[in-house]
Amino acid sequence: MHHIDHVYINGAFVTPHGEELFELFNPATGQSIGQVRLADELDAKGAIAAAKQAFPEFSRSTKSLRVTHLRHMHAAIQSVEDELTEAIIEEYGAPISRARWMAKHAAGVLEDAAVVLEEYTFSRRIGIAEVVMQPLGVAGLITPWNSNAGFICGKLAAALAAGCTAVIKPSEMSALQTAIVTRALHKAGLPPGVFNIVTGRGETVGVVLSSHPDIAKVSFTGSTAIGKSILGSGAQTLKRVTLELGGKSPVLILEDADLSAAVPMAIQAGFMNSGQACIAGTRILVPEQRLAEVETLMIEELAKVRAGDPRDPDTSVGPMVSLKQWERVQRYIQLGIEEGAHLVVGGPGLPEGIKAGWFVRPTVFSRVTNQMTIAREEIFGPVLSIITYANEEEAISIANDTPYGLQAYILSSDPARARKLASRIDAGRVLINTLAHEPRAPFGGFKQSGIGREYGTFGLEAFLEPKSILS
Repeated sequence: MHHIDHVYINGAFVTPHGEELFELFNPATGQSIGQVRLADELDAKGAIAAAKQAFPEFSRSTKSLRVTHLRHMHAAIQSVEDELTEAIIEEYGAPISRARWMAKHAAGVLEDAAVVLEEYTFSRRIGIAEVVMQPLGVAGLITPWNSNAGFICGKLAAALAAGCTAVIKPSEMSALQTAIVTRALHKAGLPPGVFNIVTGRGETVGVVLSSHPDIAKVSFTGSTAIGKSILGSGAQTLKRVTLELGGKSPVLILEDADLSAAVPMAIQAGFMNSGQACIAGTRILVPEQRLAEVETLMIEELAKVRAGDPRDPDTSVGPMVSLKQWERVQRYIQLGIEEGAHLVVGGPGLPEGIKAGWFVRPTVFSRVTNQMTIAREEIFGPVLSIITYANEEEAISIANDTPYGLQAYILSSDPARARKLASRIDAGRVLINTLAHEPRAPFGGFKQSGIGREYGTFGLEAFLEPKSILS
């Protein structure tokens, strides 16, 4: 059993003032694996005070020193890759191949930030003015449970590269990952107070970060509903806010697509991270004349998709992170049936042969209309909806008929045509015939998928404020 009873404030591991014990579970078994003692408002305020005290000196540190810090942090996280992979499997249930990728990603984002920082110029000449990019101040960084270690490292990397200090509130459901990452980052040897990590609830620690006058910037990844609340709280002190929120990403399969390649890729896009991904391609748009072909291929391909033991190399869909999340996904599957969608594969209940854990049967609905609940709301599980379109114009209309706009996918044998369509889709990223990630390209959403961008130069500048100096 794991017992985590420290937070990290001002360069030291300290017992939190908060006394609440939060139960940790293995989602593959549904069994308790330990407890974490949660920070409270006083802990959050202590962390903010430490970051505020460290900011003046750190904000004036040289670019080369910050690059060195980032590379030390990268090496530190890289050194715990195996331990971190194990924690991701145990407390999150990610299939082993995904868990390994997530652990590598947590280290990789630090090196990516170091490269961006090396190439970035903090001062430029515009007319008679010198425009200087100045660090904002103390950053509040709030991370979700679906890639906790990666988001801690990614958000922190951008903040530190800019010269900001930080207070991180990781998901309380990801305390094992947080503990490993914190120990590793401590060994990287940054000055005390430059980063602080306090695991606590959103309604306590999160509220302090989004409302405290000494927090200049909030970066949050999570649900749209909570993002709106953070935006409202931050408005009282006009905080700079980056929000990476929900999605209902379309996968647009054009009539010229090779379905033998397109359907497996659409399944991968939808079931990535066991469906618990804001960028998951959950609405599959297909030409109405090719619906029967797509349905047949879906049945064939889904027979190859295994939901089960995340330690089995053949598993591609792990459990939902919690019983609450499992129940949420089950409710949406039942809604799909009640609203008249055609169940192609899957359905309610546990997958065949599984008796315990929070596993969902990989599910695909067909003959879905874009007004059905399963096509409108983010499910955050392995549930896909096939929607037909009559022509290209209708396809674009359906793709954009959503309150979200985070990511989209186009699958076609004509890249030039696909690129033209990409310019008409309202999404922060459009992937054409690929599931690749470009770490230096901006990432973020249109509409209710968020505000601002992360990664690369755009992510760095989210923690900077331009100042014009004229003489």
